Amino acid sequence: MVWPLPLIPQPNCMERMRTMAWLTQTLGSSIGKKVLMAVSGLSFIGFLAGHLAGNLTIYGGADAFNGYAEQLHALGPFLAVAEFGLLGLFAIHVLVGLVLFWQNFQARPVRYAVNKSPGGKTIGSATMPYTGVLILLFIIFHLSNFSRFFVDQSATTIYQIVSNAFANPVYVGLYVLAMLVVALHVSHGFWSLFQTLGLNHSKYMPAITVLGVVLSVVFALGFGFLPVYIAFMA
Repeated sequence: MVWPLPLIPQPNCMERMRTMAWLTQTLGSSIGKKVLMAVSGLSFIGFLAGHLAGNLTIYGGADAFNGYAEQLHALGPFLAVAEFGLLGLFAIHVLVGLVLFWQNFQARPVRYAVNKSPGGKTIGSATMPYTGVLILLFIIFHLSNFSRFFVDQSATTIYQIVSNAFANPVYVGLYVLAMLVVALHVSHGFWSLFQTLGLNHSKYMPAITVLGVVLSVVFALGFGFLPVYIAFMA
C-alpha cells in the first residue's frame, strides 16, 4: 500500500502565510491599531484639503463649480472607488478608534483622581471617539444628498443641487455644526498622528501642533462659510 506524501507548502505560499500572520498580529496589537488610525486619519486630512480646494470654485459661479464637478465625473469608475474608498477608510478609522477607546476603558475602569497627559488634556482629545462617530454619520448623510450615486443629476446641475440643499436653513446650520466638529477632531488628530508614527520631536512638535490648529480653523471657515455664502450671498 502506497501512503500519500504529506503536502509541503511551497516557498511562495509559506511567504504569503508568514506575511498574513505578521499582518494579522500587527493589526491586532494596540500599536498596529494606532498606526492604522494615524495612516487613515492622514489620508482623510489630505482628502479634506483637496476637497476644500475644489469646493472653493463655487465662488467663481455656477459655471466654474459645474466645470469642476464635470472633471470629477469624467474620472468615471475611479471616482466611485474614491468615494466608497473614503467612506470605508473613515469607517475603519472610527471603528478602530472605538475599539481602542473601549480597550482603554476596560484597562482602567476606575478613573484616576487627576488626569495627566504629556500634551495636556484638551476638548479635542477628550471628544475624539464621539466626534469621529458624528463625522462618519455626516459623511453618509452628505453623500446621500450630493453624490451622483444617490442623487439623479441628469436633469439638473450639481450647482443647482447644492443651491437647493442650502436653501434650507436647517441644512445650513447642520453643515456648519458638522464642520466645527471636523475642526475639533482635526485639532487633536493632526499632531497625534505624528506622535503615533514616531515622527514627533521636541524641536518641531510645537510647530506641528500649531499647524494642526491652523488646519482645523481653515477647514472650519473654508467649509463652514460655503453654505452661508450660497444661501445668503450667491
